Amino acid sequence: MASIKFSVDGKPVSVNADPNMPLLYALRNDLKMTNPYFGCGLAQCGACTVHLDGEPMRSCVMPLSAVQGKKVTTLQGLGTPEKPHPLQAAYVEEQVPQCGYCIDGWIMTAAAVLKKNPKATDAQIREALAGLKCRCGTHVAILRAIKRAQAMMA
Repeated sequence: MASIKFSVDGKPVSVNADPNMPLLYALRNDLKMTNPYFGCGLAQCGACTVHLDGEPMRSCVMPLSAVQGKKVTTLQGLGTPEKPHPLQAAYVEEQVPQCGYCIDGWIMTAAAVLKKNPKATDAQIREALAGLKCRCGTHVAILRAIKRAQAMMA
């Protein structure tokens, strides 16, 4: 057991746990967060995506020791209900969410892509999103929402 200190959505936290435990478990079980989600546990679906110091990471395979002293941002920390991130607003406007299980992966990955490259092409966006899964099949609506957000951010 170790005391791992980091910040989540701008708030300092400390978790006493096995340093090899996945960050996802600390977020959900120790910090009682309702997202990100556990999907595959193999970093393949994206449901567990968070930002670690601004980079999208799969929290289901990220050992807790790797976040010591770092900044973790979840979907909840990207925006607020009063001032949503442009991607969050675009998802609502395009009526993307169905079950919402995959939303962390898509929005957190797209947010990182658009922050690095606000003028990313459709091909660049698709490449960055490759590997993310949506069982509801809303891929076309997801891409529409990302393009809407990109226009809002320009």
